[in-house]
Amino acid sequence: MDTHVRVLIVEDEEYLADAVRARLAMEAIAADVAPDGDAALLAVDLYDYDVVLLDRDIPGVHGDEVCRRLAADPAGPAVLMLTAAGTLDDRVDGLGLGADDYLSKPFEFPELIARLRALNRRSFTSRPPVLERRGVRLDPFRREVTVRGRRVTLTRKEFAVLELLLAADGAVVSAETLLEKAWDENANPFTHAVKVTVSTLRRKLGDPGVITTVPGAGYVISDD
Repeated sequence: MDTHVRVLIVEDEEYLADAVRARLAMEAIAADVAPDGDAALLAVDLYDYDVVLLDRDIPGVHGDEVCRRLAADPAGPAVLMLTAAGTLDDRVDGLGLGADDYLSKPFEFPELIARLRALNRRSFTSRPPVLERRGVRLDPFRREVTVRGRRVTLTRKEFAVLELLLAADGAVVSAETLLEKAWDENANPFTHAVKVTVSTLRRKLGDPGVITTVPGAGYVISDD
């Protein structure tokens, strides 16, 4: 596995999380730890992870819901779900939630590393195309954005909104569509999240502005 791979360990048992992180470090794999579902969702929103090692039974937002939200983002990290339960029904349930792979506790570290390697290879072979328009270049696989060669750091929501606008290929994208696809089905339809995110995105992309507001319709990155 390449050294640039980054893993988020979502595990409330501190000793296990520390043991996994130490073992991954021996493989030159960078890893962060989130002790509950709320911290996991925040971390994924702020940082780019290749794989999320997700304990199913965690405090806060349940592991099942975390998995659903991560799986809803096609450009998001792969999910390797962990659980103390190892029955066939448990495995089927976990995969049905959108997990990419499943591992029962207790597990052996060599198997964990092998599954992480397999998930990383799978994400590499299914690499999505690079999107480019008006000097803005977005690489969904590397999670990188440049504006006329200048690297720009975006949050996951800003990245998702920009990706949707670029993928529309000059068509207008409504605020409702952005809210549905970049957030989730539980998002408040009356929130100003889209407006605020587009505003911060514009500021980060700089002048001349590339995102145009179409009153009553939405937002667009046109050729002009």
